Amino acid sequence: MKNFTQSLVTLWKELGLNQRVSIIISALVVTIGLVALVMWSRRPDLQLLYGRLSEKDAAAIVSQLQAQNIPHKVTNGGATVYVPADQVYRLRMEMAAKGVPSGDGVGFEIFDKGQFGLSDFVQRTNYLRALQGELARTISQLEGVRSARVMIVQPENRLLLTDQNIKPTASVFVELASSRLDVDAVNSIRHLVANAVQGLQADAVAVVDHRGRVLSEDLKQDPTLGTASSQMRYRQQVEEYFSKKIESMLIPVLGSNNAIVRVSAEIDSEASTVMQEKYDPEGQVVRSQTVSEDLTNSTEARNGGTVGITANTPDRDPAAAAAAQPPSAVSESNRKNRTTTFEIGRSVTNVTRQPGTVRNLTASVFIAERGVAADGKPMKRTPEELQSLRQIVINALGLKASPGVSVDSLVTLEEIAFQTEPIAQQIQQIQTETRVQGWIETASRYVAVFIAAAVLFIFWKTLKKQKFEVVPMELLSAPPDAAQRALQNNGVLTPELLTELIRQKPANIGTALRDWVAVKKG
Repeated sequence: MKNFTQSLVTLWKELGLNQRVSIIISALVVTIGLVALVMWSRRPDLQLLYGRLSEKDAAAIVSQLQAQNIPHKVTNGGATVYVPADQVYRLRMEMAAKGVPSGDGVGFEIFDKGQFGLSDFVQRTNYLRALQGELARTISQLEGVRSARVMIVQPENRLLLTDQNIKPTASVFVELASSRLDVDAVNSIRHLVANAVQGLQADAVAVVDHRGRVLSEDLKQDPTLGTASSQMRYRQQVEEYFSKKIESMLIPVLGSNNAIVRVSAEIDSEASTVMQEKYDPEGQVVRSQTVSEDLTNSTEARNGGTVGITANTPDRDPAAAAAAQPPSAVSESNRKNRTTTFEIGRSVTNVTRQPGTVRNLTASVFIAERGVAADGKPMKRTPEELQSLRQIVINALGLKASPGVSVDSLVTLEEIAFQTEPIAQQIQQIQTETRVQGWIETASRYVAVFIAAAVLFIFWKTLKKQKFEVVPMELLSAPPDAAQRALQNNGVLTPELLTELIRQKPANIGTALRDWVAVKKG
């Protein structure tokens, strides 16, 4: 060890000033690099705790982390907070227990504290604010939605309502995390807001994204199918329903990804009302019957009575007077009338047809081959098996034969070989990417050691390539003026200095030649 130290000291003394400065700078660079690598490797693995935070929530979270002395990092303008990976889930549960983050806006926590003396208008306003905040938080949790704001407009409560047609409306502004939002997600937002507000219809909810596009315009329900977009959307829904219905039957039998079904539907988009009135003359029914009978009796005297004084005598005997009257004629008539009213059978049919009736259905079905036999030929299904599958599709769709059109012509079923190479390539690509990702994660653990070793190796190679100028030992015993000039030249042996040394001490020439020959041989 002592000899090694003595050799280093001797080597250090033989180096020039530039060489010594280069070695010192290189040593400092290597030391600083090693220290930086060690500090970087000992840095905690930070992972995302919360992102897209508001300033209020970010301040509350940072305060909680500082109170617990937990290392953290805040990026993205204070909207993202990172903490050590081993504490992410614990901190999320603790923050959730404390109600942090609360999300944008105010929710129903506005009513946690009792507030007395508030007017009814303020109470209704606070409730509306709380409802909007809760809906915005719920919508923000949907996949693909970065943030949301909800505005609800409700009619004022008045004692006398002048317009009964005023109904609540709502608007939803969403900031998307991607370029587009699925139609199902937009429809769920509409129904979520509509069901949370009394009297609000889903069609009265407008959904707008951060690019200014109205996402809910094409989803409004049109019961009359009056617009082309409504007709196309309804047709797509019908075709998708029947396609999934057929696929759900074929997939358990044929296997996954072995059947492709497409259904085409012909939709009647016209609304009509038909009123039909029929009479049945054979089906007569007595409605009413009236019977009237007239009976008439009349008496007629043929001659007049006794005339003259005798008839007017008061003391005349009545019996004699009656006997003295002549006989009279009596007539009697009887008449009956019968009136019968018959009702003819009548049937009235009033039929109202709404748009949306499915006039006709056609289906195209592709099924994959069973595979390859031992001889290398594809295993085809028999015509009976194909007809059986076709009949299953026909029965599932409820198709019926019509004059001039057979049922089999409405369903096309073909057995073909599916192209599986792209799928296999995708699977292989995914496996390759997963394998490469694993290698990268493994290599990242030892990258600091590899970099440090590489730096030392480069430094050692550089040091070995450095050629040192051999200075004769007699230079140390040279005259003072020559040594002084050599030091002024940074220890470089110039031709002038060598000539002067030879002139002053010829023995130097032998030493210099001997050393030069030794270097050449080496």
